Amino acid sequence: MSTSEQLIQRREAVVPRAVARFAANATADSANGAMITDADGREMIDFAGGIGVMNVGHCDDNVVNAICEQAKKLTHGCIHVSTYEPYVQLCEKLVELFPHGDKGTKAMLVNSGAEAVENAIKFARQATKRPAIIAFSEGFHGRTLLCTTLTSKTGYKSGCGPFAPEVYRLPYPNQFRSGRELDSAAFVERELARLRDAFVSMVRAEDVAAIILEVVQGEGGFCVAPQAYLKGLRQICDEHGIMLIFDEVQSGFCRTGKWAAYQHFDVTPDISTWAKSMGGGMPISAVIGKTEVMDAALPGTCGGTYGGNPIACAASLAAIESMQNHDMNSRAIEIGTRVKQRFEQIRDKCNWVADVRGLGAMQAIVFGEHGKPDVPAPVMVRQALDGCIARGVLAIPAGAAGTTIRVLSPLVITDEQLDRGLNILEEEVLKAVAAIQHTNGEAPAKQPALGVRR
Repeated sequence: MSTSEQLIQRREAVVPRAVARFAANATADSANGAMITDADGREMIDFAGGIGVMNVGHCDDNVVNAICEQAKKLTHGCIHVSTYEPYVQLCEKLVELFPHGDKGTKAMLVNSGAEAVENAIKFARQATKRPAIIAFSEGFHGRTLLCTTLTSKTGYKSGCGPFAPEVYRLPYPNQFRSGRELDSAAFVERELARLRDAFVSMVRAEDVAAIILEVVQGEGGFCVAPQAYLKGLRQICDEHGIMLIFDEVQSGFCRTGKWAAYQHFDVTPDISTWAKSMGGGMPISAVIGKTEVMDAALPGTCGGTYGGNPIACAASLAAIESMQNHDMNSRAIEIGTRVKQRFEQIRDKCNWVADVRGLGAMQAIVFGEHGKPDVPAPVMVRQALDGCIARGVLAIPAGAAGTTIRVLSPLVITDEQLDRGLNILEEEVLKAVAAIQHTNGEAPAKQPALGVRR
């Protein structure tokens, strides 16, 4: 039995199965840049990035040095007990990077994306004195009770109820899923009308504290909200005094080619949530919002013992510095262009590709049987990903049906590493499709794939 197999066997003996494994047989012992070395000493190209955490790359020297230096100085202080420099300095940096309007911005630090979302809802409810929240289908916001309520995928919610009250859900503005027959303007008009109708049939606008959505859905399969929809959403929220919350946990910190995905669309939220790559591998997250919104919350109602840990703050400041020094926004555009072109080439070769979509270096390829969007192909995707792992590429699925392959490689990945990984991914996709067609007795001829190009 290999060392990796032994490690997984030990895990199964002591870790509950509720802690899921996206890549069933993968292990990690060490990592650098965009490469992971598993427990058997085998190198793997990282296309998962710890689910979007490692934009700055594994073990970035700047981050590691900052962690070590801070650990020698102060490991914990608790911001509720004593004020320390790294917490304040990081909030100053976040406010500089993500100004929310022209009347001032404030930030609060916690530990995870779910904590950031939980606290963002608290800020919104206290600022508006309203209870209701509107979320969207295919959205993912975390696994705490409130965040699980906001999250759409039922597989993450099974057996966890009863859920938090006053949460309402609308379809995400995904034209690929439910509007291919419309032009973009007509689709957006229909979806905004759906929201206005919801104020009549679902929940009064006067009772809605916030509308929360991901500008680019992460677990939902890298769907990108149309700019016109976001602008319309901003207008509707302003009309009714509703807080607009953007969840940038997976899409932030250079992943899409800008510091925030919303910066592509010239729409600013009232509140935003951040985590993952913000910490360069350390657990830290943030809620950022307009000063008048953030200051509406009563003292003691938000935060936590470990929120804004000094070591995590130092790592975050160093990660941001590395992102700036290496112009990772530009690199994200280069990576995204390269991945998208390869995915489109796979679509030209494979009649099971239903869509190619994403923003910047947040790219995904969606599969359906014979390219049919309404007939998911999770078995084929799982076979392809298992083949990738066996050949040294760590990639993971997305989407409610697990029929999307996403790429979240560190932004320090070299062109050679990226191309090598994409070559293997393409070969394993074609191999998996051919195997299923052979089993079903189908001819492997190319057929036109449905879907809209983006």
